[in-house]
Amino acid sequence: MMSHDDIDAVDARQALDGRLSWRPAGPGDLDAWAALIARTAAVEHPVWYERREDLAQILSSRQNPAAANTILGFDGQGTARAYGRLTKNTDGGKAVGFGCVDPDWQGSGVGGGVLAWLEERTRRRFADDAEANVEPATPRLRLHSEEAHAREARLFERHGYRVVRYYNEMHRPLTDPLPAYRLGGGLELADFGPALHEEVRQAHNDAFRDHWGSEPRDEEAWGFVVNDPLARPDLSCVVLDADNGRVAGYQLASHDPDIAVERGFTEGYTDLLGVRRDYRGRGIARALLAEAMRRFAAAGMDKASLDVDSENPTGALALYTALGYRAVNRSMAWDKEL
Repeated sequence: MMSHDDIDAVDARQALDGRLSWRPAGPGDLDAWAALIARTAAVEHPVWYERREDLAQILSSRQNPAAANTILGFDGQGTARAYGRLTKNTDGGKAVGFGCVDPDWQGSGVGGGVLAWLEERTRRRFADDAEANVEPATPRLRLHSEEAHAREARLFERHGYRVVRYYNEMHRPLTDPLPAYRLGGGLELADFGPALHEEVRQAHNDAFRDHWGSEPRDEEAWGFVVNDPLARPDLSCVVLDADNGRVAGYQLASHDPDIAVERGFTEGYTDLLGVRRDYRGRGIARALLAEAMRRFAAAGMDKASLDVDSENPTGALALYTALGYRAVNRSMAWDKEL
């Protein structure tokens, strides 16, 4: 007998292209799934894309179980040609969709079917939350694309999505003189490691509660951050309040050696940077970024990189520019109320 989620997943699949055979992603699909994403990335050259290790982590999610929130389409020869994936926090105000279509199948209508599947799953997820006594909210699906990917933009526009935010990818050459920094007032720099995982999660949720589109990270979501296959705790750091041991700010970094080959340079990437609200204005963000650059340079990196909301309320864009970062790419968040 099928469960409630199974029935909902079957209903959502009715929107998918009948030329492909569709099923939820499972452990046995990791190689085919990763190969599909890699083939697409080889043509579209995104700044980042999911590898097999990332997909294995996705399949472990309890909050967004793959059986109901992923879909893979296979052709008659068993080659994966398209996929969709949805994530949503139980009490969140949006769902976030991911997906791609094999370059040989783009323009065939398959992408529109995946998008329709994502929309139907979003409606169901919001309905499930309402049934679980979570405060009702209008279903909203968010998608992301890079400005260079005009095909995706046209698809989203045709289906009624609108750009709600812009983000800048910024680079800073490490061959330039590195900025100096000094911490005072009982603040001290420390390495990041497992002993600080929970404290930094709490600091992150505090630091980002006034940021557009941000939602608190629970333990599972935070586990995806700190256990990311590309995470580099040796390139990460935190600032502690020596008086009480409290995490005042943090910089979590990663490095992708495969992207380095494709882009022609190595980069230390700041995935997350945050300062608690009551510690702002004390030079903590500058110190964290300057220390990150020092660590990146010592590891032989060519550039320091990060991504920033173009309307960040903390003045982050001005700080990054003052430290020598320059915008090199732009991406967009697209929303649709369903």
